Amino acid sequence: MKIDDVRKTAFAMPLTSPSYPRGPYRFVNREFFIVTYRTDPDALRAIIPEPLQFDEPIVRFEFIRMPDSTGFGDYTEAGQVIPVTFEGERGSYVHSMYLNDDAPIAGGRELWGFPKKLASPALGVDKDTLIGTLDYGPMRVASASMGYKHVTLDPGPVLAGLLAPSFLLKIIPHVDGTARICELVRYYLEDVQVKGAWSGPAALQLAHHALAQVAQLPVLEVISGTHILTDLTLGLGTVAFDYLVPPTGEPR
Repeated sequence: MKIDDVRKTAFAMPLTSPSYPRGPYRFVNREFFIVTYRTDPDALRAIIPEPLQFDEPIVRFEFIRMPDSTGFGDYTEAGQVIPVTFEGERGSYVHSMYLNDDAPIAGGRELWGFPKKLASPALGVDKDTLIGTLDYGPMRVASASMGYKHVTLDPGPVLAGLLAPSFLLKIIPHVDGTARICELVRYYLEDVQVKGAWSGPAALQLAHHALAQVAQLPVLEVISGTHILTDLTLGLGTVAFDYLVPPTGEPR
C-alpha cells in the first residue's frame, strides 16, 4: 500500500478493517431512562475538568437502549452525565459510560473522546416498572427503577434538553505514553425527533467498585425519573478547549 493510499484510506483503527464505518451515525428508537439526583458538591469539584463549571451538585445517571444504530448495531449503555457551563453556555459533561459493544466503544473513544468502557448494562420493562442495571464483570454497580409511563411529558422541554451541547475530555496518548491529544470536545445531537417522554417515581442505587467508580458521585437525593423515546443523529464534534496549548497561546 502506497503512502498516499494510507492517507486516503485511514480514518479508524485498524487500517484495513476498521472497527466502525464512516458516519453519519443515525439512531432509531433510541430509548433513554434518566435518573436525576443530587450529589456531594466536593465530589463533583474533584472530577469536573476546568474550564467547565457547575451551578448545582446534580448528576444524571442514564441508561440508553439503542436497538438500531448505523454502523454500531444493537447495544445498550449506561453512565453519568453532569449539567455544566462553559464560557456561559449551558450543557452537559459526559463523565462515564459503560457499554456492551466493541464498535461504539472504539468509535466513541477515537472520534469524540467518549469515556467508554466495556461492561454489561441493561434496560427493560418488568410488568409495571422500567428497570436499568449496570454490571461490571460479575458485580452489580448500579440499579435503577421507575414507574412505567406514569405521567406524559411535554416534548418541547425534552427536545430542548437533548439539543443542548455536550462536552467530553478526549485523550489520545503519544507513542511515548504522554498525551498527544488532550482536548475538551463539544458535540450536539442532530435531527432529533421525540417520539414520547414520560416521568414517574424513581429510585437509584450505586455500589463501589475499583474500576467502575460510579459511586464516587453518591446519591444524596433522587430528583426525578424520565423515560424518553427518540430518533436522532449523533453529530461530530469540535474542539472547545485544548489543554496542551499554554495559556499564552504559544505553540505546544
